[in-house]
Amino acid sequence: MSVDVEQLYKSFGVLADAKDKAKEHTEVYKTILKGVEGTTAAKRLSAQFISRFFKHFSDQAEAAINALLDLCEDEDPGIRKAAIKEIPNLCKANKEHLGRLSDVLVQLLVSDDSSELSVVNIALNALFAIDSKGTLSGIFSQILNGDEEIREKALKFLCSRLKSSSESDMSKEAEEYVLEECKKILEDVTGDEFFSIMEGLSSLHHLQTFQGRQQLVNIIAEQMHLDQEFDATDADSVNRVSQCVSMAQPLCSKNVHASRFVNYMCQKVVSSLSKITTETLNGNSDDKETKQTDVKLDLLKQLAEMSAFCGTGSEVVESVEPLFNGLLECMPLPPEGNGEAANADANPKLQFSYVECLMFAFHQIGRFKEDFFTSDDAAARLKDFRIRLQYFARGLQVYIKQLKASLEGKTPTQLRSEPENRIKVIALKTCNNVNTLLRDLFHNPPAYKSSVQVSWKKQSTGNKPMPAKPQKRSSTGGDSEVKKKSERTLYRAPEGKYSSNISQRGQGGYKRGFRGGRKWGASRGKRY
Repeated sequence: MSVDVEQLYKSFGVLADAKDKAKEHTEVYKTILKGVEGTTAAKRLSAQFISRFFKHFSDQAEAAINALLDLCEDEDPGIRKAAIKEIPNLCKANKEHLGRLSDVLVQLLVSDDSSELSVVNIALNALFAIDSKGTLSGIFSQILNGDEEIREKALKFLCSRLKSSSESDMSKEAEEYVLEECKKILEDVTGDEFFSIMEGLSSLHHLQTFQGRQQLVNIIAEQMHLDQEFDATDADSVNRVSQCVSMAQPLCSKNVHASRFVNYMCQKVVSSLSKITTETLNGNSDDKETKQTDVKLDLLKQLAEMSAFCGTGSEVVESVEPLFNGLLECMPLPPEGNGEAANADANPKLQFSYVECLMFAFHQIGRFKEDFFTSDDAAARLKDFRIRLQYFARGLQVYIKQLKASLEGKTPTQLRSEPENRIKVIALKTCNNVNTLLRDLFHNPPAYKSSVQVSWKKQSTGNKPMPAKPQKRSSTGGDSEVKKKSERTLYRAPEGKYSSNISQRGQGGYKRGFRGGRKWGASRGKRY
């Protein structure tokens, strides 16, 4: 038998008048519970009164929760929203039901009604304010065990909530709980999910120390599978390496070393770059060659920036030789014979951007293997290297002269606003960097004293908070002084490859990212 509005108000009056003795009126509370079977108005009142007196009737807790949850599934959206609003009130005096109720609210995140979805988010945030760890237990339950749609919604809410949480919202114990649960989730994630989780984790306050950043770097290293070979013909493998290194870059420093990533890049990636093809990138028919160039160059830029954070270098000495060999591949020997072949060095086709990346990285870690050019068996290596340096230097000077001539007389406004000029300016910076590094390597034995700012980076203005989204750090390491006004970069440098035939493509090109479902590639199904 249903209860009407009048009976509900009478029951409310009895319990309200009884105050702390309300628990003596169990039958009256049961009358309120029956209101969920009544009219629309009765259901709305019942939702309010159930939560209002819930704390007085612990023996009726299960019946009260079930009654309120029934209203959350009502056909009338107004009744559902009224019931959802009351859920946090059940936990204010007693937190033991918090995990269960947050679990239910997470399932309601799949609603198509935007106003109802807003009420669910408000209710979840209210539970979070009552007890963050208890609320998180319900959220993680659905991420780990819910269906795909609920998992996606729950993960989105979690990452958003972590990024917006203040230090007072979550205790260190709660943050450690988040870290441990996220490690379980990372056993089976897509690339996008991994990125979102790392964004959320990097916002945790107890991970802002260098020990905390080290934990995040360890997680990224595990996800990158450093013990596996790099398959340059597989888009999953290429994307995984590119994104993982990109996420690790802002976390690395003089105290948090990047040695494992540098070793992997030098020993397994550099030698395989030529195998990256249009089929690997899965690109469309437009500008496929540019896409290949971009992803290869992006990987080399990442290596260059990470090479600045190898500590004492004891862990990367074995990577000096494979990196050196990769550099040699971009620095050809002068042509033999006479005639046109012999004169090719007048305008050589040289990959200056590739060389800048590889030479910068070698300049960073080559110093850690002091006998690389001085041991008894290194004479032939040094002789060959000097021949390549001389040949490359001739081509470099020709190109620098051409760039300066083409930029002569240009105003700062023209340099900033015209794409072709911006490309030439950054190309000139690339060449000047290579020229500086070349002078060091021409020493006998080669020296590693010069300091350059890689051409694709703006001058750092000092320490910044650890970003949530992966961003590249200054490749020179440490803090940079603020530039004087006269030395300020004139434009935002575009990405690209710069050689003797300057590219005109501007800022377009390959964009890194993961595709597809639970795996890191184009199709769903296979899980990691």
